[in-house]
Amino acid sequence: MSSRLIGVGVGPGDPELVTVKGVNALRDADVVVVPVMAAPDGRDGGERGRAEATVLHYVGAENVVRVVFALNERADRGRREAAWDAAGERVAGLLREHAAVAFATIGDPNVYSTFTYLAQTVGALVPGTVVETVPGITAMQDLAARSGAVLTEGTEPLTLVPVTAGAAVLKEALHGPGTVVAYKFGRQAAEVAEALRESGRLDDAVWGSALGLPEESVRPAGELGGAPLPYLSTLIAPARREGGRGGKL
Repeated sequence: MSSRLIGVGVGPGDPELVTVKGVNALRDADVVVVPVMAAPDGRDGGERGRAEATVLHYVGAENVVRVVFALNERADRGRREAAWDAAGERVAGLLREHAAVAFATIGDPNVYSTFTYLAQTVGALVPGTVVETVPGITAMQDLAARSGAVLTEGTEPLTLVPVTAGAAVLKEALHGPGTVVAYKFGRQAAEVAEALRESGRLDDAVWGSALGLPEESVRPAGELGGAPLPYLSTLIAPARREGGRGGKL
């Protein structure tokens, strides 16, 4: 029988935002893999990430396997690829030993997730592996709930931009229609603030980081300064809306 690799979205950080289906998938798996950042020497740096911290609310530590990914490696492509290969081999080994391996990822496994790449790698190493995903609450949904921002109304489009692709992509989106959400913009906070000013969308925008955690911060985008923010910061710039209640229904 083929082994199963299940990508489980565990939300942005608040353990209460893991779905019932997600909890069941984590508990039913033989082992749960959590991604951890590599230390400078390429080994497990020992830091507990959001995915692991969330999983441990529902699964015993004895069933959790930490696998090193070069999640914080941006400059050295060779080192990053070597870490990917090693991580893929580690998970492939687990799939050869177990019928069901879950991989916990923050947010949703099909939205800018490490799981997508892992599934491709493992599929090549262990042919016949059945890949499944369990959806999770995304950071933009959580920030919308915590800030009161409405993501979409009526026929409005919703544009999601990873600012790691460059501030120019965000600027283009901000000059278009609908709500714009920016992920991973913390290191380019000053450029993002300027793009919001240029497009006239600063006043209604909001940003947040560490959602659902003790260090959570949810603030108006007008307070953005030049200092870098946490890497996983999220921004919502709502659509320009006129016509009052029900105008777009």
